[in-house]
Amino acid sequence: MITFASDLKTPEGPVALPDGSFLVVEGGRGSVTQISPDGHSNRIIAVTGEPNGLAVDRAGVIWVADIQPPALIRLTMDGKFERVLTECHGEPFLFPNDLCFGPDGALYLTDSGILTDEFAPGGVIRSDWADLKMDGRVYRIDTRTLDIHKLDSGLKFVNGIAFSADQRLYINDTATRMVYRYPWKDGKLIGPREDFGSVDDPSKPALFKGPDGMAFDTNGKLYVAVYAQSDVTVLGRNGKVIERIQTPGNLPTNVCFGLPGQKKIYVTEYELGRLECFNVDAEGLPLWG
Repeated sequence: MITFASDLKTPEGPVALPDGSFLVVEGGRGSVTQISPDGHSNRIIAVTGEPNGLAVDRAGVIWVADIQPPALIRLTMDGKFERVLTECHGEPFLFPNDLCFGPDGALYLTDSGILTDEFAPGGVIRSDWADLKMDGRVYRIDTRTLDIHKLDSGLKFVNGIAFSADQRLYINDTATRMVYRYPWKDGKLIGPREDFGSVDDPSKPALFKGPDGMAFDTNGKLYVAVYAQSDVTVLGRNGKVIERIQTPGNLPTNVCFGLPGQKKIYVTEYELGRLECFNVDAEGLPLWG
């Protein structure tokens, strides 16, 4: 492990750009931040509120899930941004969390289903979090028309989202510590939500811990940053735990792969405020644009 970048304030949502730089969000600074290819300098692109996740489309437009106020933001590299969606057909967003593009070119968004001030007043997760009412949701968004559809709801604290090479949609739920998947085709779910695997390490304290951001490699393994468990848990094609990559801090939040040709993952971590780099045995599955 090497520390690629430090002095980050609650970083999330890493994305490797073609020039070797990285984008992250910093909730503590309210910013979308670009990290130089050598990791030695940062540039704040925009201060949007409290961004939590991002994805970049083929045109280089940055899409941001922001929780304060809850919105989907469209941002360009020159810092211009717009809150383009705050609801789905009259149902307000509560906690826009993570984003990915699908094989159909649409944007897929998770919403954890509770306002952040209710879940973590003053930035501290409530001790009775397990008893709170949550309605975690998954949305599909056409980025050209901004047409939005709710694909699923009723999850506890839905978080990470990714598509596999065989075009199934995967999400995870931090509160239940589970990764789920859906059969998917042409922008629609064609079957019910399925249990895929658990990332829980029962030897670790039973606090608010569980899966956060995740990414696939080219061999079909799923790398899941596990918040409050000090690891990136690697699940095989059958959903079983293959490996736990230990992180120095207790609060890894998200993971992305480096550029093609690199067999490296980059992990954002809250506790130490870093973007960390780990060698792995495969490249990342190319992201849908």
